[in-house]
Amino acid sequence: MKKLLFFLLATGFSAQLFSQIVKTEQLSEVTVYAVNYKYLNDVNTGEVASLPVEMLERKVAAFDLKSSEYYQDDYDLYKINFFIPQGKILAAYDRDGKLLRTAERFENVNLPEAVKKSVLDRFPEWTITKDVYLVKYHERKGASKKYKLKLENGDKTLRVKVDEKGNFL
Repeated sequence: MKKLLFFLLATGFSAQLFSQIVKTEQLSEVTVYAVNYKYLNDVNTGEVASLPVEMLERKVAAFDLKSSEYYQDDYDLYKINFFIPQGKILAAYDRDGKLLRTAERFENVNLPEAVKKSVLDRFPEWTITKDVYLVKYHERKGASKKYKLKLENGDKTLRVKVDEKGNFL
């Protein structure tokens, strides 16, 4: 009885193994490349920036224009807006989906250490109450980054502009 049960069990499992036919297909060659890697390299501060800023910049770089609802063969330039509560990015793409330029504006972001140190050295008794981070990216020129800061000391208010290295403009 044991042998019969073992035989039936073995033939039941082996029959299922032969029932599957695996077809092999030749796939076409696919080339994968990052179109907008220069943008991410230029806008990267190298420090811990605000998470929403990084996430939105990655969305801009990874945006697939050709599969979006805005794409038509008639146009050479596409302007797409990206919004989050902390800021926005206006991005211009060519017809192939390559990022040509951006204009970015973010409020109350994490400031780089060079900016904090520069403001503290020049205005020791002042506190930063508001900041606006502005980025302009161009495909050929690269990225220019500015910080507009609102400083307060008691009832006095001062507005300054600083680049990403801490130089006052």
